[in-house]
Amino acid sequence: MAQVGYGMFGSDVIAGSIWDLQRNGISPFLDRIGLDDWAKDYGNVEFELCAVGTRSEASAVKACNENASQTGRRPLPFHGEAPWDDIFAQVPDLDVLIVATPDHLHTAPILAALKSGVHILTEKPMCLSLSEADEIIELANSQGLIVGVDMHKRYDPDHLKIFRELSPQLGAPLYARGVLEEPLEVATTIFKWAEQSDPFTYVGIHWIDLFMHYLKLVPMSVYALGQKKRLRDEFGKNAFDSCQVMVSHTNGMTIIYENNWLTPADFEAPVNQESQMVAALGKIESDSQYRGLRYWIENKGSRTSNTHFFRKVRRPDGSETSIGYGKDSIIDCLEKVCRVKFQGARAADLAGTYPDAASQRLPTAVVDAARNVLHRNQEHFEANRSPVVTAGLGAAGITIYDPHAKLTSETIYSSPL
Repeated sequence: MAQVGYGMFGSDVIAGSIWDLQRNGISPFLDRIGLDDWAKDYGNVEFELCAVGTRSEASAVKACNENASQTGRRPLPFHGEAPWDDIFAQVPDLDVLIVATPDHLHTAPILAALKSGVHILTEKPMCLSLSEADEIIELANSQGLIVGVDMHKRYDPDHLKIFRELSPQLGAPLYARGVLEEPLEVATTIFKWAEQSDPFTYVGIHWIDLFMHYLKLVPMSVYALGQKKRLRDEFGKNAFDSCQVMVSHTNGMTIIYENNWLTPADFEAPVNQESQMVAALGKIESDSQYRGLRYWIENKGSRTSNTHFFRKVRRPDGSETSIGYGKDSIIDCLEKVCRVKFQGARAADLAGTYPDAASQRLPTAVVDAARNVLHRNQEHFEANRSPVVTAGLGAAGITIYDPHAKLTSETIYSSPL
């Protein structure tokens, strides 16, 4: 394995999961995702992180040092604008590339890996445009390779309960809401690339994938608004503080996604997140932030903990392994690589059994449309015009409707969805 990108998520959940795989293989973690019947088959499969590529030399060396301290194995460090090129040149027998680069830099290493015959595990979003998604899907299919996307909300035990057990009893879905709010630090300090993305693209994709995957939704139209205030006024970043995106679907269901990266540092949890769904026969509410564990300590404020996502478990020797649905998504994708490499399965036969590239096509279409609508409506708002731009999705592709433009409709993607 090799990894490119070692930022907030790459150095935490991904790194912790890879450390565990190098120590004990994949078998110990399969029961959490219902794949325990395969554990014996993978008992002798070994994992090794052989290279890490980042933009700076310092971060690459840091990643390699941390891996060495946790596993006793030191990967080769690479750095630069496209470190994956050097990795492919120097590690010719590579099986998997893990992509944890910034949102807008996922496509290049994914395509390079696929052209080199390397399987992919990538952070969300897989890419930012539907044309890029189609290119990835076509190349993965032609090469017979796995492209797994880390969509961990599918694996949240609460969501498994909601969508596998409860929603079938609710009748026709009517409307839903998904909220995910990130810390201000993410947009101002951690992510130097906040202006290249937005809070909806960055984390709204989780809710899009969740609802569309389990409810088999097909998007029909998109309306999006955003606000540029604090990040621009206080921090000099021309980035959206917050976004609200409404998506209608061919079955009549409407979903509103609300996202921001403004949550203050003294908020009681790492993020604020919740969802609700209303159907013909009932309603489901889920507070993904407050799971029931709350505490407060003098001079340290009040806190809540989500022990389901990614927590440490102490081993007898004092070291720690990790467990949680944040890891489950990674394990599921890598198990599919093992199925192809060691069990003779074809990638095509595994389609739809994990968060694969094809499953991201329609979610990417929503992101693509929303980003276009978001920016155009912001331009109209700042020009004191009503923000009434929308997008239509369907057999004609993605069409932007803008009453203020000389051409009131513009097709930005012309193939059928």
